[in-house]
Amino acid sequence: LNCTPPAIDDFPKDFFTDKQRHDGAIIVHTLISLYLFVALAVVCDNFFVPAVDKICHALNMSADVAGATFMAAATSAPELFVNVIGTFITEGDIGVGTIVGSAVFNILAVAACCGIGAGMCGVKVVPLDWWPLTRDCLAYGITVSILICIIHDERVEWYEALCLVLLYIVYILIMYFDKGIQKCVRA
Repeated sequence: LNCTPPAIDDFPKDFFTDKQRHDGAIIVHTLISLYLFVALAVVCDNFFVPAVDKICHALNMSADVAGATFMAAATSAPELFVNVIGTFITEGDIGVGTIVGSAVFNILAVAACCGIGAGMCGVKVVPLDWWPLTRDCLAYGITVSILICIIHDERVEWYEALCLVLLYIVYILIMYFDKGIQKCVRA
């Protein structure tokens, strides 16, 4: 027998009963979800992207650095909140799977969709520079290796978590000084 209670019991009950959902109330959930997706798109398009553009212009950051710092942090904020809820409210182990799965999706699916979209728009070749690709792949490989070392004992202590946060701060500093580092590497 499985004596572990189902994880769905950790969340608040739905507004509708099973019978109401079966009889069509699921459409309300679908409409609310669609509305929230559209609202998120509008807010990001009208407010978030222009705000990030102004911040990056004020900090004299290039587009790839802005994308790897501000955009990445902002788009990962929902994941952070899901993991906080999963860790502290449901006390589940959703964290690592969510983070690694999201990273794999971002690396594979987002890049593929951008390539397909560029092809549909008539762009034959999407120019890529070796520096941002190498920099970010190297950073990703190092951080995943450190994450594996930290979770090998199936525990994350406070000092290990602090180490990961400090590592992110180091990454942001590297990104801030990217132009100088890039000149040294290319020389």
